[in-house]
Amino acid sequence: MNLRYIKHIIPAAALVVAGMSSCTGDLDVTPIDPNKTMVPDEVALYTKCYSNMALQGQGGANGDCDIDGLDGGTAGFVRQLFNSNELTSDEAICAWGDEGIPEFNFNTWGASHPMLQGFYYRLYTGISYCNHYLEVCAGVDATREAEVRFLRALYYYHLMDAFGNVPFATRLMSESPQQIERADLFKWIESELLDVKDQLLAPAARKDTDNGYGRADQDAANLLLARLYLNAEVYTGSANWAAAKEYAEKVINGPHKLWTQGMNGWSAYQMLFMGDNGSNGASQEAILPLIQDGVKTTAWCTSLFLIASTWKADMDTEGNYGTSEIWAGNRARIQLVQKFFPNNDAPQATIRDMAAAAGDDRALFFGIERELKVNTPTEFTSGYSVGKYRNTYAGSGSTHNSQFPDADFFLMRAAEAYLIAAEADARLNGGTTTATGAGYINALRQRAHTSTLSTYSLGQILDERSRELYFEGFRRTDLIRFGYFGGDNSGQYLWEWKAGAEYGASFPAYRNIFALPSEDVNANPNLKQNPGY
Repeated sequence: MNLRYIKHIIPAAALVVAGMSSCTGDLDVTPIDPNKTMVPDEVALYTKCYSNMALQGQGGANGDCDIDGLDGGTAGFVRQLFNSNELTSDEAICAWGDEGIPEFNFNTWGASHPMLQGFYYRLYTGISYCNHYLEVCAGVDATREAEVRFLRALYYYHLMDAFGNVPFATRLMSESPQQIERADLFKWIESELLDVKDQLLAPAARKDTDNGYGRADQDAANLLLARLYLNAEVYTGSANWAAAKEYAEKVINGPHKLWTQGMNGWSAYQMLFMGDNGSNGASQEAILPLIQDGVKTTAWCTSLFLIASTWKADMDTEGNYGTSEIWAGNRARIQLVQKFFPNNDAPQATIRDMAAAAGDDRALFFGIERELKVNTPTEFTSGYSVGKYRNTYAGSGSTHNSQFPDADFFLMRAAEAYLIAAEADARLNGGTTTATGAGYINALRQRAHTSTLSTYSLGQILDERSRELYFEGFRRTDLIRFGYFGGDNSGQYLWEWKAGAEYGASFPAYRNIFALPSEDVNANPNLKQNPGY
């Protein structure tokens, strides 16, 4: 990795939330006076390892980005997790003309793509924070040390998934790191997670007023292991469905339960994505929430991005959506709406009426004066709008700020474990679920107040993943696992504007992995660019 992009290796974190300590000042590695010994602020550096995913830098939304040469939006973790995994798929398309957005929409990215570069360097910035913590704070607190190792493994997981064979370092270094093969990185991530998981906090369902909210506990490691094993065949060439099911069921049988209770006219599913999701009860499902607060933590690249980029003022018919920001960019491709309306009969309706018409609480679309089909990619009203994320409060209380949201982003939640266990169950059973696997899908469908089945095929499970997890950053990985993204079989499933064709076209398998940023390849003689780029 090109470390010149990392602007602040050890600054104090700006995150100030319940359960995580605030920071008081910059951490200086080298004392100005050589006769003095500087003591790192262990808690501040530990917090920075987390806040790298939720914030863009030290000074809030309008402060400097941690990464030189990039703005906070371009290098925001959640923003680019969404862009790289949703805009490239059958779920989302964006109306904006920002450099990099059309390339995502039409699957034409290259090695100079600015947003993929931002995602890449954001992940390596997080790894650098973690490596520094593990070097200078080893032995201070065993639980926090295990969490930092987990976070480093999580950052490497996203690099492995997106970029394949990547630079690898477990310490800060001045020399260029070596490139690691994807399968070898898989083994390292697996080993790290297995080594640290029992040292993490005991799993517990927490609210934002509880100590430990926002910290990775043992179920975070179990769920990441389940996700890792679910995609093992893609990453290593060898499947491990049994382990995927085993670790997913550890989560299912633990304290992080599906949230099933609606409130004040809001469905239980909606409450997962609302401004008070840390306090309204829905956080019992959250395994790793990225904490947001409209006053204490502000960023353009996390919950605000997910809300503002998907809303337009005319959608605000069922309670204020909680921010003055209206960006009108990301909306649904028709294939996502068809998961709920397979007969193409989605009404031109409000969000609440749309869910009622679908008979599924998760169909959070807005169709008034919208085209069901995306005829014009650059026009926001061409395509149904998505009202999944909002800063409205389901319970008592009100938003802390009229611009920046309080809605936490549940990066990992228990519903994913149910879907992993069901898919692994089906793959172990010849392609259809047993009663146990069907039960996991039915738990999600019952929460959504929709019909259930006695068994599910792999294709039905893939559709169910879309209905449950859309716009949460999973879809590209899912389509690759099923052989529907790039490659010889990708023509079996086309979506509108896939590969830039109005009704979809296939594209080569090399695009299942993104290009390493050309600047890093040029700077590091140890790197070999991914094939095809």
